Amino acid sequence: MTNILTPLKIKNIELKNRIVLPPLVRFSLIDEDGFVTDRLIEWYERIAQDEVGMIIVEATCVAEDGKLRENQLGLWDDKFIEGLKKVSDIGKKYNVPMFIQIHHAGFKEKIAEVSENILDDILEKFVLAFERAKKAGFDGIEIHGAHTYLLCQLNSAMWNKRDDKYGGDFERRMFFNKALIERTKYLFDDNFILGYRMGGNEPSLDDGIEIAKYLEKLGVDILHVSSGAPDPKFKQEVKIDNFPEDFPLDWVIYMGTVIKKYVNIPVIGVRKIKTEKEASWLIENNLLDCVAVGRAMIFQPHWMVKARESYLKRAGKKDESK
Repeated sequence: MTNILTPLKIKNIELKNRIVLPPLVRFSLIDEDGFVTDRLIEWYERIAQDEVGMIIVEATCVAEDGKLRENQLGLWDDKFIEGLKKVSDIGKKYNVPMFIQIHHAGFKEKIAEVSENILDDILEKFVLAFERAKKAGFDGIEIHGAHTYLLCQLNSAMWNKRDDKYGGDFERRMFFNKALIERTKYLFDDNFILGYRMGGNEPSLDDGIEIAKYLEKLGVDILHVSSGAPDPKFKQEVKIDNFPEDFPLDWVIYMGTVIKKYVNIPVIGVRKIKTEKEASWLIENNLLDCVAVGRAMIFQPHWMVKARESYLKRAGKKDESK
């Protein structure tokens, strides 16, 4: 039976286990110039030493005017490659695959008012950022299409009311993704893979399912299901209809378990996973392929080490890695 310590191979990239460090933006570890710092390197090395299955480096911006806030990693110039290579080298040192998440904050509800020329320019910046990410030595790229940022805004049937190549019907709302993936196809091979962090509610879970299936057709290798742009009708924490009362974990994790049923590529689930037992339940019941553990990794030092020990003790197995 598959468990949290079962390896997973995606093309030639092998994860030692099913636990992923999601792209946590560590604002407190980064300066306003967008460069990698020694503090940030120490953070990623600490996680890699504990041998998680994969690390996804935090949202890294394609444009100086597209940042979440001033102290966010940048990739809009070749000058950032050297520092980011120090991060990707950590993965090679500990044999932990490392992706980097590529991001633009976007324009929120005003996405329909942005000119085509501006979006054309941002698309070009994404392409250049992809090229730099590969030069920096990462094992793959995760496109950030969730959390109400640029691609989420374009994907959203609720926010994207454009009537041009970047919006209208479903295919035009997905045009940016399609063009980006097609224009960068030459970068991806068996040793460099493409991930996508998507909103499961865009604004409904049915929309998320449709987006996931389309992304798989475009050639995405792995999906990371998180939250999207929610319908404002939801005033409570749960932002989807028909969330089962008996589901024991967060509603965003639930969306990942549903979307997994509709695609053939691996799916990462994320949100409020704190314990090994929670992660194990999701993997052992084939509800997800990987589980992302974020804040617990920050607040519980050596979370992965303790999770490995917890699982082996519960399963009555010996640690064969020692």
